[in-house]
Amino acid sequence: MRISFSLLLTLLILISITGCEFLDLFNGLDDHEPEKRIGLVLFGELGDNSFNDMAYAGLQKAKEDLNIDFAYEKTKIPDELESLYREFVEAGYDLVIGIGFLQESAIEAVAEDYPAANLAIVDTVVDKPNVASLLFKEHEGSFLVGALASKVTATDTVGFIGGFDVDSINNFKTGYKQGVLHVNSEVDILVDYAQDFNDSEKGKTIALDQHNDGADVIFHAAGATGLGLFEAAEEQEFYAIGVDTDQDHLAPGWILTSMMKKVDMAIYYVIEKFVAGNFAGGKYELGLAEKAVGTTDFTYTEEKITEDVFNLLDDLEEQIIDGTIEVDSIFD
Repeated sequence: MRISFSLLLTLLILISITGCEFLDLFNGLDDHEPEKRIGLVLFGELGDNSFNDMAYAGLQKAKEDLNIDFAYEKTKIPDELESLYREFVEAGYDLVIGIGFLQESAIEAVAEDYPAANLAIVDTVVDKPNVASLLFKEHEGSFLVGALASKVTATDTVGFIGGFDVDSINNFKTGYKQGVLHVNSEVDILVDYAQDFNDSEKGKTIALDQHNDGADVIFHAAGATGLGLFEAAEEQEFYAIGVDTDQDHLAPGWILTSMMKKVDMAIYYVIEKFVAGNFAGGKYELGLAEKAVGTTDFTYTEEKITEDVFNLLDDLEEQIIDGTIEVDSIFD
């Protein structure tokens, strides 16, 4: 079978071009950075309007911005948490993240058994070399809402309701009191503890007692007990301040703002460090500078707060970030 010279030449050119393109594609694959796989362990369900939802939102943003893939597992049984961590690690996930003190023992055990695993936990500390512990400077955000309370009060009396008289709650109180007194040293601050995180009736009773004693702005760090504060504020028409998540919608117009711990930002922060190759075990404290704590957008109360108060809050935030104001922490 005879092949013409021109046909043979055409075939050789095509083979040469195709071969170059193939080599270019192969070389390109060498340069492509594979997606990092991130695992998230949740205690409870999505749809909690709290930490779980915020953590998931942080993962979604990281997927959009940082070229990661993720999966999550959830349980309502504490004894199952450790097995979820093990499943992620054994499946080769690059980083596994959990939330809250209920997951401490699970992540500690897995960190010890898998020293090469990269693990992170939010809002508590696990002292292992391969665990990044992400903490919030709640005292910084509490300073801001304290300053707001001090400016808004018409009775020169404000209140604080804690779930328990423990350091983690008193750190909110410390920043709040400092913020109140920074603005007006003459304001009285009433403090009570419910000794419960899940008793809204007790929260309501304490809030009404404080209101009867003159408090017209009350900040809580009491979990679901604080829901009773909101009920009392709406009924008696005084102001409340929420905590941890954006609770403003729970009593629109009567919750001035909420002092948020932005779990979504903490999740994004640690993933960003990991993707950039800067991940390391240890304690990371996230505050106003990292946009990890702060107030809400005042959706329901913007018209009730004057422009000079908003300007003051902006100034105070800048001074905390640049170190002009040092906010006390109970952990210092």
